Amino acid sequence: MVTIYAPSCGYEILQTVLPEAMVITDTGERELENIQVEMQPSVICFGMGAGTSEKTLETYAKFLQKLKEPLVIDADGLNMLSKNKKLIDYVPKGSVLTPHPKELERLIGEWKDDFHKIKKAKEFSRKHELILVLKDAHTIIVSGDDLYVNNTGNPGMATAGAGDVLAGIITGLISQKYEPLIAAVFGTYLHGRAGDLAAASMGFESMVAGDLTRFLGEAYKDLFKNGN
Repeated sequence: MVTIYAPSCGYEILQTVLPEAMVITDTGERELENIQVEMQPSVICFGMGAGTSEKTLETYAKFLQKLKEPLVIDADGLNMLSKNKKLIDYVPKGSVLTPHPKELERLIGEWKDDFHKIKKAKEFSRKHELILVLKDAHTIIVSGDDLYVNNTGNPGMATAGAGDVLAGIITGLISQKYEPLIAAVFGTYLHGRAGDLAAASMGFESMVAGDLTRFLGEAYKDLFKNGN
C-alpha cells in the first residue's frame, strides 16, 4: 500500500494518473508547509519534487526531527541536506541516501579521483551511520567500510527519472521487511537488470524511466531463470 504526500495542488493529478496509490495533501497549496501524517508508515521515501524553498527546508527539518525509523532520501531531500548540513544529524541511522555524482559532491565535497571519492563516502557513511547508493555507470553501495559494486545497468538508463525509480524500488523492499542495506544492494541490482531487459527489448536510445518499472517484474523472473 503506497501513500503519496504532496502539496494540495497535486491531489486530483495524482489520483487520476496513479489510482493505485492513496494521496494525503499538505496544507500548503504548492509547497510542503506542515507535514502531518496520522498513520505509521513502515518506510518513507522523501525528496522527489519537494523543492528547496526556505519554507520547505524549515518543514523538512521539523519532519526529520520526528522520525525514528530509517528512510530513503533522494533528489531535493538530498539537496536540502546539502543546504543545511546540520540536518544530517537528524537523519535516522540506517537510512539510505541515493545521490548522483553532483548530489554527492554537494554532500561530501569535491574529490580528486575515484579513490578519493570512495574514501570520503566511507567517512561520511561511518560518521553518520547512513547507507550511500552512489549512482553512476557502476553504482556502488557504501555502508561504513563495506562496498558493493553493482554489475547491472546500461547507458540507456541515463534518463530523467531513472534514479527516482531506484529510490522507489529500495523503499518498496524495505516495506517488505528487507534490511536497509540488503534493500539497497538488491534494489540496485533489480533496477539495473530491469534496465538491461528494457534495453534488450527497445534499445538504449528510446528508454525512459517508466520502462524500468514496466520491466521490473521481468527482472524478478530473471532471478529464477538464472538459478540465483
